[in-house]
Amino acid sequence: MRRLTDVALAITIGLVAVSSAGAKVLRVGTYRGIPGQFTSIQAAVDAAKPGDWILIGPGDYKTSSSRSPRGARSVPAGILVTKARLHMRGMNRSAVIVDGTKPGSSPCSRRASAQNFGPRGSKGPLGLNGIEIWKADDVWIQNLTACNFLSGSGSTGNEVWWNGGDGSGRIGGWSFNGSYLNATSTFYANRNGDKSAAQYGIFASNWSGGSWYRDYASNFSDSGFYIGACRQQCDNTVNQIWAEFSSLGYSGSNSGGSLVIEHSQFDQNNDGFDTNSQNGDNPPPQDGACPGNGVSRITHTHSCWVFMDNYVHDNDNPNVPRVGAAGSSPIGTGMSISGGRDDTVMHNRFVRNAAWGVIVVPYVDSGSPCTGGTPGGLGAGSCLFDDWGTALIDNSFAANGTYGHPSNGDIAWLNLESGHPTPCFSGNTEQGGGAVTTSPSGLQQNHPTCDGSTIPANNNGTFLTEVLCNTQLSIGGGPPSCPSGSYPRRTHVVMHPLPKSLPTMPNPCVGVPANPWCSGRRRA
Repeated sequence: MRRLTDVALAITIGLVAVSSAGAKVLRVGTYRGIPGQFTSIQAAVDAAKPGDWILIGPGDYKTSSSRSPRGARSVPAGILVTKARLHMRGMNRSAVIVDGTKPGSSPCSRRASAQNFGPRGSKGPLGLNGIEIWKADDVWIQNLTACNFLSGSGSTGNEVWWNGGDGSGRIGGWSFNGSYLNATSTFYANRNGDKSAAQYGIFASNWSGGSWYRDYASNFSDSGFYIGACRQQCDNTVNQIWAEFSSLGYSGSNSGGSLVIEHSQFDQNNDGFDTNSQNGDNPPPQDGACPGNGVSRITHTHSCWVFMDNYVHDNDNPNVPRVGAAGSSPIGTGMSISGGRDDTVMHNRFVRNAAWGVIVVPYVDSGSPCTGGTPGGLGAGSCLFDDWGTALIDNSFAANGTYGHPSNGDIAWLNLESGHPTPCFSGNTEQGGGAVTTSPSGLQQNHPTCDGSTIPANNNGTFLTEVLCNTQLSIGGGPPSCPSGSYPRRTHVVMHPLPKSLPTMPNPCVGVPANPWCSGRRRA
């Protein structure tokens, strides 16, 4: 897969402009003193036809109502898009705000009385999604901020969501573009807690093909960015994103095949980056092998899931919203590969992650379908997704493992089943000299090549004990043992403001058909 640079993005936009001959431009709000035809984003979406553009002038666009896709009441949205090839673009990234709080409140208000918890369901408020693209191919969302869309009893709490059919187990959408986006929340209340926090920032599920570029996400109880339920059909590029102050900076359940995450930053999270297999957002497992036994043009191997040229640092923040399995992620970890297979991690920097820089571990779930896992692998009702074939190559490490517990350090690895392909660790270095710290020791000497040979179970009991203590999870019942002492626990949640340095799209009129906002004409 090619890298998506500013030049490549401009070329792509230009090609879309050529193919958009005859497309209309619908304008929401006012821009440079010129009024548009609409005051509501949803009204413009309703009036648009496939291929049209929707430009949004600066303003705080509150959610006064919601709607759900037909037959899917549990996924209500403030703005619902069901038409293919729409291009929705704000005229300024920070000044165009799609806001989940109630009309009359300040932009992205943190006050409890300002929050909108969505329509009621049988188990209470459903919550609300922000901009939801429902099974509509090739929809672009660009250059705006979405905030304070909160979770509830439905599948909600996602600020921008390309939803190809949540829970269906099938791909239902193809191609998307999300660039120059901010996703955040300011609200957290102890009496509501994580159940009503915003859950995900920028999200794609049951989808194949797409790109995220120069996006930012913070303050989420699950993850800032999420790609899931696409198994080996993901075909995504993630470039120059920034994820902070969430339980997980990025999460990817059952997402593999061609998926490249590059030139991005993950910091100040509980756990910086996690990709995993699980019984949820089916079908599992997470498998980074190239479809059809192909060969990646990046790795020159059969691994097409690539994490490269990223900066993963200072992930040891317990005071973030946390919910569900993401809330049990190991604090102080830069990157977790949990039950993942055939993934490649290369040319990254892992710095000041206080427990571990990178861990490669099994994922223990329960119930069916357990596709790709071992039913009963750790007792009746369990579903064990072991890890194999991961390649950690030519990464740089510094100042990881400062909690100082046994096994804390740069790299730790555990597998529980024999007979799976070996992982490999080579060319990884410590900044300033010296050897990387690994658990078990000697990983680069003992497993330098992913040659497909099978290996026995790795009885790394020291690391297993520490990761269970860290996550407060237990295998076999009873509280986890912490013989070397506990890890930091949450004391109070801190919600952080958006950084002031996030760049807006240099020219939001690029690629857009002629219209009063982009041609200098003064008429509506």
